[in-house]
Amino acid sequence: MPEPQRAPASAARDVPLGLYVHFPWCLEKCPYCDFNSHALRGTLPEADYRNALLRDLARELERVPDRPVSSIFFGGGTPSLMAPGSVGAVVESVRAAGRLAMGAEVTLEANPGAADAARFGAYRAAGVNRLSIGVQSLDDRSLRRIGRVHDARQASEAVAAARVAGFDNVNLDIMFGLPRQSVADGLSDLEAAIAHEPDHLSYYRLTLEPGTPFHHRPPPLPDEDAIEAIHEHGLEILRKSGYRRYEVSAFAGRGGPCRHNVNYWSFGDYLGIGAGAHGKTTDARAVARYAKPKHPKRYMRWTRDARVEPAAVAGDALLFEFLLNALRLRDGFTPRAFAERTGLAVGRLDARITPLIEARLLERSHGRVRATDLGYRHLDGVLERLLPQETAPQ
Repeated sequence: MPEPQRAPASAARDVPLGLYVHFPWCLEKCPYCDFNSHALRGTLPEADYRNALLRDLARELERVPDRPVSSIFFGGGTPSLMAPGSVGAVVESVRAAGRLAMGAEVTLEANPGAADAARFGAYRAAGVNRLSIGVQSLDDRSLRRIGRVHDARQASEAVAAARVAGFDNVNLDIMFGLPRQSVADGLSDLEAAIAHEPDHLSYYRLTLEPGTPFHHRPPPLPDEDAIEAIHEHGLEILRKSGYRRYEVSAFAGRGGPCRHNVNYWSFGDYLGIGAGAHGKTTDARAVARYAKPKHPKRYMRWTRDARVEPAAVAGDALLFEFLLNALRLRDGFTPRAFAERTGLAVGRLDARITPLIEARLLERSHGRVRATDLGYRHLDGVLERLLPQETAPQ
């Protein structure tokens, strides 16, 4: 008789729950971006979109009764194009339903060219307590080459404005491996970001994603040796500056890890509202995923009468999804957490990871499973070896 692919009822009730809110518009679409975002043309349909979000949210909360929301993340697109009142309406709806956990983390992504000090203060008053600023670079040449709409001065001013507005938890996004970027340029860029003393840094490589203009017409990127040098020296600079690497591209300073993202990587649950938003929920029967319609106009119509149809994730696919997320964390995971979050037997995990432990790509340490230093440097290859057989490359 096949093993039931479900999470125990007690575990389902205790799995942390976040809320992701997607805002799909930007001033301009960056040529490297493959997110569900659209360049704003004409008037922003803010009232209609806010009302759609609130309809969507009400239904989502009904599906997971009595579970507190421990984090909210407004992503995009450029959520800082939304009026603070719209952001506040979502936060207040969760609170009014009695579902906002005490001390919940509420993050808003903002681009330097799309917000000012007055709006930052209003977002703070609306309930946002963590700001993530998409700086990407503090070099004007690099910013132009990647199609950003702000310059280095605006980026610096945005960080200062966030502090004036009272934010004591600010993340900066910084990319490396940018067009024509030398090793010295890349390291100087990172040091310029650190000089702003952000409470958290997201430090990641520019990649040419399929379907983007940069993929179709690649810019002149540094060679692999230069990119590797930027990354390795960058990691050392971050370490010496007091930033702890807790995930592949995430570095915690005074603000600590991003709790919302740690919940993703720990295979927690999250509701997704907004155009193209994804969600994951656990109940006594199954772990399930779902997605909302991607196009904003279709999504707004859909929220008037449609319902989400989650699809169960089971067997090897469920095991792989857990590992895909949990191995991104530098400290890995415990076998107990695996069993609680998936409902699968630990023996099934052992059979999958033993060859990688023998290859010294994974290790068991202090009751946890995690990537070794070697495995962490080649995590994509490790995950490829963990793919379910039916989807593994031939």
